[in-house]
Amino acid sequence: MRVVIVGAGKVGYTLSHHLVEENHDVVVIEEDEGRRNTIQNSLDVMTIPGNGASPKVLMNPDVRSADLMIAVTNSDEVNMVACMAAKQAGINQTIARVRNIEYIGKEEAEFQRSLGIDLTINPEHATAVEISRILMIPAAMEVEDFADGKVRLLEVKMNQDSPLINISLAKLNLPKNVLIVGILRNNIMIIPRGLDELKVYDNVFFVGEPSALKEIQVDYTEALKRVKRVLIIGAGRIGRHLALRLEKHGISVKIIDKDPERCQCLANLLKKGSVFCGEGTDVDLLTEEGVGEADAVVCLTDDDKLNLLLALLAKELGCKKTIVRVGRTEYIPLLEKVGVDVIVSPRLITAGAILSQVRRGKFVSISLLEGAKAQAMEVIVSDDTTIKNKKLKDVKFPRDCIVGAVVRDGKVFIPDGQSILQDGDRAVIFALATAITKVEDIF
Repeated sequence: MRVVIVGAGKVGYTLSHHLVEENHDVVVIEEDEGRRNTIQNSLDVMTIPGNGASPKVLMNPDVRSADLMIAVTNSDEVNMVACMAAKQAGINQTIARVRNIEYIGKEEAEFQRSLGIDLTINPEHATAVEISRILMIPAAMEVEDFADGKVRLLEVKMNQDSPLINISLAKLNLPKNVLIVGILRNNIMIIPRGLDELKVYDNVFFVGEPSALKEIQVDYTEALKRVKRVLIIGAGRIGRHLALRLEKHGISVKIIDKDPERCQCLANLLKKGSVFCGEGTDVDLLTEEGVGEADAVVCLTDDDKLNLLLALLAKELGCKKTIVRVGRTEYIPLLEKVGVDVIVSPRLITAGAILSQVRRGKFVSISLLEGAKAQAMEVIVSDDTTIKNKKLKDVKFPRDCIVGAVVRDGKVFIPDGQSILQDGDRAVIFALATAITKVEDIF
């Protein structure tokens, strides 16, 4: 597939990197010469100088022949106009990154589709949704739902008291509809087999039916306690979206931000939550507002280093759980090593949503995990799927992937080597980055 990406910023670069790895033909349109040179020197892509909404650029044969345009510049309006113009130029599918809250909603999405924008992605809103889902399951470091919520993927950290550690997976007494599909150990992702054992501080990925996963939550990192109080540091777009979502769930919310205008804006939107204007590093303010009693502290400033400092400070003052937004994905392993509980990357969340659309027809949804070391994918088995009606043990799956769960006629089951996938089955696959292309070929 030929994909045109408008904008070579962080998201544009991340998307280009993943698409090139999957052997797509990528064309990047970027006005800034420095960004253009960086991406051209780093990745096997074609670059075109100019504005993605310019008729002259869109008439370029290398652009007009594209199957998909993804507009991810810093301007919502440029992204939307570029997609509308691309449709008129004959590009079949368009995706725009849109950050303004005024463009979010069902009616707005319908209007945008009528203009020729097939999909709009709001990174801040998507990140807030991800954080709120993690907060609903206190022990989780990552939560992803598949097959309309019938299958859930949870990432949790094993503690030294867990009864699951130091026992081979084949001997673990897990609920019927739960499977361990991945282990992150010393920053290396492993697709486990029956003889592998869980170790203290492993990040473990469980796939299964949500109700079945609840049965083993006592074996997670800590005794679970419903989140009731959350302190958010940073009242930017993510902070606003998150505060409003948590308040709707009945969670007590306090927000700290140093910008008076942001504070006033959010205070006007909240019904019960409290907003404080001040520095997130002010120990007296944090202590006064009960950071030690908060069930979770969420650090959402635009500064990665400051978010790390705030998380460590919150831990020092007694907070049990910290969630940190990170812009630079290369910082993720470092943040995990120093004790941050959950790290979220708007860039990876956005890339995952867009990649799902790129692979539409092959995969229903895709989630990038642990800095894109692994991916969880949902696929619908169809008549032309080569493995249909074959036992899974007879399919030449790559070593670095595993079929974690299957939904058939609305019911979930964990497949084994004797299982046969049928037309209409929804399969959830966990795979390392090295296996993605082979998984696509198989399905």
